[in-house]
Amino acid sequence: MREKRPPTLSRPRSRSRSRRLLGELAGVATGVVTGLALVPVVLLGWAGRARRGTATPPFTALTVRAARLERARLIRFLGAEIAGSWPAHRALPYLSCRVGLAVLGALTLATLVIGLGYGSLLLWGWALGSPLATVPSGIGGTFLASLTVLGVSALVGVETRLAHHFLGPSEREALRHRITQLADSRAGVVEAITEERRRIERDLHDGVQQRLVALGLALSRAQRSPERAAEHLGQARKDAALALAELREVAWRVYPTVLDEAGLGAALETLAERCPLPVRLRHTPVTEPPRPVATAGYFVVCEAVTNAVKHADAAEVTVTVTGGAAEPLTLRVADDGRGGADPAGGGLLGLARRVAALDGRLDVHSPPGGPTVITAELPCD
Repeated sequence: MREKRPPTLSRPRSRSRSRRLLGELAGVATGVVTGLALVPVVLLGWAGRARRGTATPPFTALTVRAARLERARLIRFLGAEIAGSWPAHRALPYLSCRVGLAVLGALTLATLVIGLGYGSLLLWGWALGSPLATVPSGIGGTFLASLTVLGVSALVGVETRLAHHFLGPSEREALRHRITQLADSRAGVVEAITEERRRIERDLHDGVQQRLVALGLALSRAQRSPERAAEHLGQARKDAALALAELREVAWRVYPTVLDEAGLGAALETLAERCPLPVRLRHTPVTEPPRPVATAGYFVVCEAVTNAVKHADAAEVTVTVTGGAAEPLTLRVADDGRGGADPAGGGLLGLARRVAALDGRLDVHSPPGGPTVITAELPCD
């Protein structure tokens, strides 16, 4: 379940170079269309101001829609974080600046195409029969294409800063969003802790307490029936062993000591060994994540595996752990069960709150019929 965020902001996401390049190509197209559309808008705006003495530009709704289109492009292709609403009078200045960026983007992409064209001479230039002429051109074209790729990255940064300048979010809006996010996370953590205490109380009441009651009854029978004392004492020993085992199980679910002693990898290996289902563990991080992150990651995997055992009717579970100290810790738990997991259920909702407390993200994909895939991303900085 994803963390709930106010609708005014979009969550920033990382984008590959090819996706950013596609975003810039789309930006060139929208910039050309916007530039052609802005000519009558600006002319009619000046004419209207001359007639009515007002600086209100015409077609305000049109410019706002065009700015929203640019915002959607920045979010989808460039992973930018842009406010969902802004004053209508900011749309026209933003679009005017966007036209200039579109021209610069067109020149950058044209340079990239030229560089790739000359660089390709290294592959097929031998067919021309003049390596001395084609090889230098190919090397120069490759170098030009490499520089242009860096230029595209710089252009992406300029586009993002331009959108932030005109459309926001402003520092006040970002601060308000952050305060709301922290308040929601705090409330979620308090609720998750309360629910965890209830679960521990149920485990102790329904498990350990019942075993201790049975142990007491067996000892009482041994006292009342000396002739069957050995039988009752044997039963008492069994009840004591079961109570001890259940107490250890409760303590393990509360917090596994191996997590502090040997790290996240060892804790997950122990979890896989204790699970009644086959668990395939792929743990790649070399650097141990910070302790709060490792703890949250462990409980994400533990709860997801427990749900697969109890509710999914699965035959196998696969746990994949990537990232680490320098990158976000990513945990992916997949089972081949019947699916249909409810992200708003008690267990998954508690996990979402635990992950949100660390500014992380939890995603649950569980269509009817399966498979169920639970992915958690926890920042380590």
